[in-house]
Amino acid sequence: MSDMITADLVDLDLSADTKEAAARALAERMVALGRVTDLDGFLADVAAREAQMPTGLDGGIGIPHCRSEHVTEPTLAFGRSAAGIDFGAADGPADLIFLIAAPAGADDAHLTILSSLARQLMNAEFTDALRSAGDAAAAAALIRGDEPAATGSEDSAAASGAASADAAAGSTAPAPGESVEDASAPAPGAPAADERPFRIVAVTSCPTGIAHTYMAAESLENAGREAGVEVTVETQGSAGFTRLDPAVIAAADAVIFAHDVPVREKERFAGKPTVDVGVKAGINRPGELITEVRGKAERGEVTAGAAPGTPVERAGESGEGYGTKLRKWLMSGVSYMVPFVAAGGLLIALGFAIGGYKIKSAPSVMDHFVWTQTDSWAALMFQIGAVAFGFLVPVLAGYIAYGMADRPGLVPGFVGGMIASTINAGFLGGLVAGLLAGGVVMAIQKINIPAVLRGIMPVVVIPLISSAVVGFLMFVVVGKPIASAQKGMTDWLNGLSGSNAILLGLLLGLMMCFDLGGPVNKVAYTFATAGIAVSNPSDSAMKIMAAVMAAGMVPPLAMALATTVRGKLFTETERENGKAAWVLGASFISEGAIPFAAADPLRVIPSSMAGGAITGALSMAFGATLRAPHGGIFVVPLIGNAFLYLIAIAVGVCVSATLVVFLKGMRKSAPGAVKPGTTDDSSTATAQAKQPVAA
Repeated sequence: MSDMITADLVDLDLSADTKEAAARALAERMVALGRVTDLDGFLADVAAREAQMPTGLDGGIGIPHCRSEHVTEPTLAFGRSAAGIDFGAADGPADLIFLIAAPAGADDAHLTILSSLARQLMNAEFTDALRSAGDAAAAAALIRGDEPAATGSEDSAAASGAASADAAAGSTAPAPGESVEDASAPAPGAPAADERPFRIVAVTSCPTGIAHTYMAAESLENAGREAGVEVTVETQGSAGFTRLDPAVIAAADAVIFAHDVPVREKERFAGKPTVDVGVKAGINRPGELITEVRGKAERGEVTAGAAPGTPVERAGESGEGYGTKLRKWLMSGVSYMVPFVAAGGLLIALGFAIGGYKIKSAPSVMDHFVWTQTDSWAALMFQIGAVAFGFLVPVLAGYIAYGMADRPGLVPGFVGGMIASTINAGFLGGLVAGLLAGGVVMAIQKINIPAVLRGIMPVVVIPLISSAVVGFLMFVVVGKPIASAQKGMTDWLNGLSGSNAILLGLLLGLMMCFDLGGPVNKVAYTFATAGIAVSNPSDSAMKIMAAVMAAGMVPPLAMALATTVRGKLFTETERENGKAAWVLGASFISEGAIPFAAADPLRVIPSSMAGGAITGALSMAFGATLRAPHGGIFVVPLIGNAFLYLIAIAVGVCVSATLVVFLKGMRKSAPGAVKPGTTDDSSTATAQAKQPVAA
């Protein structure tokens, strides 16, 4: 690590008061040494990584890091803050800040050294020594391993080397200062030498695979030693990963996944008790995870296969509130349903566009299809789309249950969703069926099952019992009231007119522009698509769909217009993003405005909401209708009152663009006026604005 950090890269009196300012102050030292070529470009990459997950850790540590094309060689800068800086850790501000810069093509050896630093941060002696270091040279030497962290401990360089080898192999290493023989000795409370210890295999990974991956591994291994448990970790970092020996996995009693990106080759761990959490949980509460997975093993709870790999699809980490878990479960179902909506809805809309509304009465194309007749092709598209639409409610219910209970929830979820469709309980029935199915499966999994029956539980017993229970509840208990509620909501929508319809359009427009593709946006979009997901949607439902799509197009189009007419108010990167936003907005991809909102949320989001609300209200007032659930301007021929519909969008875009230009013009200095390499705090927004577009 001698070439990664020097005294020039250490600031023991870091005066920054925000994480952005701290990253800039440390990055400027890297620029001065030629380690970083573009300050703002590098800071944008740091900000994009920070947006994925806060890098603050319990114990007063902040570790912002990224891989960037603007980095010439792996570099580490260290700052010590007397006041503390908020990096999002649960226990408060960080006083030790490490900025790690890795080149986009960093070699494995350098990344392994950086991973060893991440492991050292789990050592209290190391962090205490950094807090008491008297000068920059001593702190740099300590981080490099040139000086011991505390009297009587082994040389830090040796410890770093051991940790590096451990990180590369993904195995449990002895703690600093103990021999291999010492490491194999049982901890207090551990089983005797002739007893087989409880064995856990774990996988850790984070988006960049530089820091959190290895810190979680070290934390789990340390907690395992304290609990007398044998923990073997596979670190799936940026330098690749060394697969655990299949024999080690086969002999394990349980599995812990601590990850924020999908676990590679996850099927290797199927059939074992599993705890699946985010990587920070592995760092902050490893003892709880070990206790939890041991409890699952005692109860016989096993996973049938690869669980979902992203936080929105997982059932939620331990300690999360029920509201957070519920949102994740529902978003899991919606995320799987939306592709069916888009494919089915567009095919149905094309069928109507080619063959007219009479096409819904056409005979089956299996019985009558003429290759040279336009109506036959129209009927084919309509009937394929109708079949795709038929999956909406079952898929919604099935994947809500999947988000709650993993693969065992799929069968009862799909069964409950199909029953909801059969009894005309619709979208509401699908939501209830999915939650019921997931809850029933989770309840069954808590029962202590004899070992001889565990193998057939996920394949036979759970699907059989859960489907029967969910079917009974949907047919006999809750189905009829839900169907009545669904009919009441449909009748209410059909009765909307005048000011009520306009107010609904305004509300939906606000929701579509509030979080630009986030949960609130998805609620409004799902509400609209549920109304047209029938063979003969009402006029009111098609008006709602039109208002939702129109409002969703406004934010990216408005930002594109604003960067065109008043480019001086925006950074060069924002102006480039504005060019892409024209296409994204025209295609009804609201996420095209995210880079602008991330850089300047207090000006961009309210402006977008104002324009979206006006567009939604005007669309409803003009009586525009839309059968297709997606497509933007490319489905204009399928829109009723298309000219007035486009006028509504244009008005909303002009309103949002005018507001954002006005609000940005009120600032004393525009972000584009700050030259790269300066320390002006106003350039923080410039760095953040360079986050990649989320299409």
